[in-house]
Amino acid sequence: MDKEKCLRTIEETGVVAVIRVNNADELMDTTVALSEGGVKALEITMTSPGALDTIAQASARFGESAIIGVGSVLDAETARMAIIAGAKFVVSPVLKDEIVRMCKRYNIACIPGAYTPTEILAAWEAGGDVVKVFPATKLGPSYFKDIHGPLPHIKLTPTGGVDLATAGEFIKAGACFVGVGGALVDKKLIAAKNWPELSARAAQFIAAVREARRG
Repeated sequence: MDKEKCLRTIEETGVVAVIRVNNADELMDTTVALSEGGVKALEITMTSPGALDTIAQASARFGESAIIGVGSVLDAETARMAIIAGAKFVVSPVLKDEIVRMCKRYNIACIPGAYTPTEILAAWEAGGDVVKVFPATKLGPSYFKDIHGPLPHIKLTPTGGVDLATAGEFIKAGACFVGVGGALVDKKLIAAKNWPELSARAAQFIAAVREARRG
């Protein structure tokens, strides 16, 4: 899947699942359950054990039926290893030019992190395809409206503070998609291996985004 198709699919579905779990087995089962719930973009964070192996396994298993990405990337070499393993998008909590350059080298979607208007503009001008506003927990959807006043051309996505109650509000405020961690990738459900419920929760987030866009 090329970069343009990857970004288009992520934006159309509207939800990126941010996956942080305790072991490689949980990671693979979680990835499968979320995909079955309709979340096509799955961000496997480098803070999870066995992340690179799972990226490779999930990429081979799903092909183009799901988009496997990597998160919590802090340097270019990590980005490169994840891309080689099969990651189709790279997410960082910060802006580092070396990560953006590495993604451009491989023509992979890059989503750098930023917080202030100055950082957001810098991330966009550096070549980010979408800018991740992080942490969005305290900022809320209204911050996106404020940013898009003077910077309407910049594509934004929130991570932090996104749940079923706020996902649609972020979309209405101008987010092109939302990144959802614990509210979707529920550790209790994972510990109980309740994969059907995890799939159902994924479907709820997809529905919330669709409803917000219709409104």
